[in-house]
Amino acid sequence: MLLLAGPAASAQVPTPPRQPADLVVYNATVYTVDSAFSKARAFAVRGGRFVAVGSSAAIRQRFQGKREVDAQGQFIYPGFYDAHCHFYGYALTLAQADLVGATSWAATVARLTAHRKSHAGAAWLTGRGWDQNDWPGKRFPSKDTLDRLFPTTPVFIERVDGHAALVNQKALDLAGITAQTPISGGVIARDAQGRLTGLLVDNAVGLVESKLPAPTPLETEKALLQAQRNCLAVGLTSLADAGLDRPVIEQLAALQAQNKLRLRLYAMITPTPANLDYYLKKGPTFSDKLTVCSFKVYADGALGSRGASLLQPYSDKPGETGFLLRTVAEYRALAKRLAASKFQMNTHAIGDSANRLILNIYGEALAGQQDRRWRIEHAQVVSPADVPKFGQFGIVPSVQPTHATSDMYWAGERLGARRLPTAYAFRALQKQYGQVALGTDFPVENINPFYTFHAAVSRQDARAYPPGGFQPENALSRADALRGMTTWAAHAAFEDQRKGQIRPGMLADFIILKTDLLTASPEKLRNIQVQQTWIGGERVYLITN
Repeated sequence: MLLLAGPAASAQVPTPPRQPADLVVYNATVYTVDSAFSKARAFAVRGGRFVAVGSSAAIRQRFQGKREVDAQGQFIYPGFYDAHCHFYGYALTLAQADLVGATSWAATVARLTAHRKSHAGAAWLTGRGWDQNDWPGKRFPSKDTLDRLFPTTPVFIERVDGHAALVNQKALDLAGITAQTPISGGVIARDAQGRLTGLLVDNAVGLVESKLPAPTPLETEKALLQAQRNCLAVGLTSLADAGLDRPVIEQLAALQAQNKLRLRLYAMITPTPANLDYYLKKGPTFSDKLTVCSFKVYADGALGSRGASLLQPYSDKPGETGFLLRTVAEYRALAKRLAASKFQMNTHAIGDSANRLILNIYGEALAGQQDRRWRIEHAQVVSPADVPKFGQFGIVPSVQPTHATSDMYWAGERLGARRLPTAYAFRALQKQYGQVALGTDFPVENINPFYTFHAAVSRQDARAYPPGGFQPENALSRADALRGMTTWAAHAAFEDQRKGQIRPGMLADFIILKTDLLTASPEKLRNIQVQQTWIGGERVYLITN
């Protein structure tokens, strides 16, 4: 046998050349949110998608990035996905009077007056965000002050939940509303003498809202891009916009095609006859930027304005149980039509009566169809007898944790001590379906997803109230809260094969934080700041301070 000696004997196998990548990120703590909830230290991106995830040494040895980022030990998560919001509506509110947090009717009027001075040329005075539950006495306001201060300017100000509005007489006149105007699925409020108070609830709101002047395309684009900047700054990369008409969806798609709108969108369609005819014929749309595969339906109103449909009367209004916004026959017909299509039915249901009705209609219409991912949006008050139906019928609970911590101060007054434990029961819903999609419902709540995370895991407000949390048995674990804001939100939109995880083949959407969401003390969670936001492997936000 011939033995070789010398240099040839000790030759090393040559190291293969490094593969090209658009981006390599290393020296990080990467929460992949994969099925094992594993962590990594680095990843590579090519063509807008993750191509490899692993240790810093392995990734850097295998890939040569056009751009290489040392994360300096920071924490990386999949980009946050708000599973239920109103992005388009939020954008338009940026030009309105901000009434959120006003602690009295007088303070609300002061904000309106200041806004009018700075927008004197506007045809209407509009605002959003007032909440009588934050005021002494918790009484709904009337239009008297608005009539006196703005006799010739129509005023339209929405309650924080978007299910009620206060208008002045000028606005009522423009809409042709009188004390004799009929309304179904809503309220045109009157005082003891039968005079209009200016308060409109649910379907009545649209009677005046439809008279508001539409913004120009340029004004809308400006508002949308400002709203996008706000979203990117808090780590949002995907949004589910709950209820849009075809022209709005097409405008959003056009801005995405121009690369002006970088946010990825799941657009729920408003089920008007025209929208139903068009989209059911066209079929669903699935793309990396835009998904259109669902219709957003309203079953009832909101708890704060007593429009939520309850099985038993409101504890603070014994003669009222709320109301449905359509007839039962209309819900059944729509569900049957959608069950025969490839579209989801996503229904806003707040009260226990509305939830029971819609769950039963879902079960009847789906008739055992698997993995249709029909959704209940909010699922706020659900009778214990109905909770198992989420698992039985395969219905996705799409909930907003900050609703619990915003409503907890007065929800007991509406529901009473016996019924309150059946509300905001997010953990119980998760146990039934196995997942829960988390959103904010902004602009009803703040756009900040860290508020969502904190409310989900601590069930407390910004002041750490109440001690131990509001109904803490329904708090989510930190891992599940993160899943609810990433991969579970994507699942609820049939996007879980593209979004919500940091693993090969997924869209390279991620955020970088200095603070670890999984270990930070509860009091720090709401104040976390996003350092960087990336979409498709491109940085779209960098903190400046």
